[in-house]
Amino acid sequence: MDHASGGNIPELELLERAAKNTFWDFIGCEIVEIDEKKVVVAFDIQPHHLNLIGILHGGMHASVIDSAMGLIVMLARPGVSVVTVGLNMNYVAPTSEGRVLVSAELIHSSRKLITAQAYARKENGDLLAFGTGTFRVIDKPIPGA
Repeated sequence: MDHASGGNIPELELLERAAKNTFWDFIGCEIVEIDEKKVVVAFDIQPHHLNLIGILHGGMHASVIDSAMGLIVMLARPGVSVVTVGLNMNYVAPTSEGRVLVSAELIHSSRKLITAQAYARKENGDLLAFGTGTFRVIDKPIPGA
């Protein structure tokens, strides 16, 4: 998990170790910006990210949006696991090449549920997709912690 962070986030090293050789690694995501209020992840569109009509697969949007929201939620609740229990996606515009940036932030947090939102944009700022996610806090440590 590559990253460029403006601050020191102790949980980041743990998350990087846990993400090694996982789906995150496979799809080619990297952390561009991370702090307690916002996470930005990015990926360069590759041929295996496209659907049969040659545009970025909706599942790729959903995976990266879910992952970015998951990161900000994990930072909000260090030391425990969180899982997605609801994901709502909206697809706005197609793209087939270039770099995609996904920014995520928290919307609401209670003892056991956290809601976040994320936006996927082209490098020029054009909106591609956005989503909201609800995450359940599980009192189980992250593997490798």
